[in-house]
Amino acid sequence: MIPLLFTAVIRKVINKIINKKINQVISPVISILLVLFFGAVPAYAVTDIAPLPQPVSNNAVALVQSNQHTYLLSFTGLGKGKDYQDVHNKAWAINLSSPNAQWQAINPVPHVASLAGRLASIAIGINDKAYVFGGYTVAENHDEISTIDNYQYSINNNQYTRIADMPVAVDDTTAASYQQRYIYLFGGWHNDGNINLVQVYDTQTNTWAQASPMPAPAVFGQAVGMVGNKLVLCDGVTVQANINARRSYQASHVCLYGEINPDNHLRIDWQLLPHYSVAANIEASQSQTTESSANQSIVNSVESNTVTTATAHYRMAATGIKTATGGQIVFLGGSDNPYNYSGIGYNGHPSEPSSYGYRFDLATKQWLTPFELPQPSMDHRALVCWQNHLLRVGGMLGHQQVSQQVLTTPLSTGQSCTQ
Repeated sequence: MIPLLFTAVIRKVINKIINKKINQVISPVISILLVLFFGAVPAYAVTDIAPLPQPVSNNAVALVQSNQHTYLLSFTGLGKGKDYQDVHNKAWAINLSSPNAQWQAINPVPHVASLAGRLASIAIGINDKAYVFGGYTVAENHDEISTIDNYQYSINNNQYTRIADMPVAVDDTTAASYQQRYIYLFGGWHNDGNINLVQVYDTQTNTWAQASPMPAPAVFGQAVGMVGNKLVLCDGVTVQANINARRSYQASHVCLYGEINPDNHLRIDWQLLPHYSVAANIEASQSQTTESSANQSIVNSVESNTVTTATAHYRMAATGIKTATGGQIVFLGGSDNPYNYSGIGYNGHPSEPSSYGYRFDLATKQWLTPFELPQPSMDHRALVCWQNHLLRVGGMLGHQQVSQQVLTTPLSTGQSCTQ
């Protein structure tokens, strides 16, 4: 009896060892086949992305890819104290392709100014490189100076390379890339005022050029999204001159549609769009209304001064996404009360984030029905799309609370990321 029992135990152990060895060989093969046939498989649910090491707002954010790994990057920004001392040049990265990944500190962003920290920089990821542009420093006396230096960051060696300075140094600009080569900076603030320039950086030649300027009042804190050669840019803040009084800052409820000329990347055909808040009010996308009559209704509403009821949002998160019919530009959050970097409005009132998202359909050239966000947020520099989810990295939540969360918003059926 005992020998038989012993033999059975030995057989069971041997079978476990054999099965374990088979699994060790087969599992990697299966993983490789899945990647080859279906692309990279996410290491974990998108909603499980770890929080940032510390709260940060007004940070530049980019997504890069290297060796079949996807990295989310955060550069510079404002800490939870929201004072000039909390402006920093820290940077972090998280490998989204690694199970249970955590954010890791990477080399801080270099600087040529005497102050290291900067706010309102912008970043764009192209392949395995991230490009960090502009921003401004904040001194103890609250003097703010736009920075001239820009950098290319390589995730492969954790090093920055200084690239050509902008012709006009800007902060609080908004950016988009075209053909995985050109990076467009739309407007922004330059030391003492806004500019309406469109500055284009060529990542292959390390040179700058000017594209068709924006035919609208110059703004800072605006948001833009692009799909292919089509883009939509909305809102921001204008500077208003006052008689016998200091200048003031006013929200700009202006949206522009632009098409980049396929034969000349510096030519942009600009058109004025109805504002999303006005378009939503008149329900231009109702099924029984034709596109032409809907657009005429929008025009009539604008001409009858309902545009004065439009509500603009400052520092929204925006990006472009793909759809079966072409694409959409998505805007999330922001605040209807423009504010200083502390989150307190220029009018002295605390600013609060919007809980709504807006989508512009490029095929029909119409605004779609607004949708509600489970978590309002503001003070964003970008909106990242990954694994069919929109990511808001850091920013401010209610009561001007600086966040370390990565907020996720799933795309709807038929929508997907452009990269």
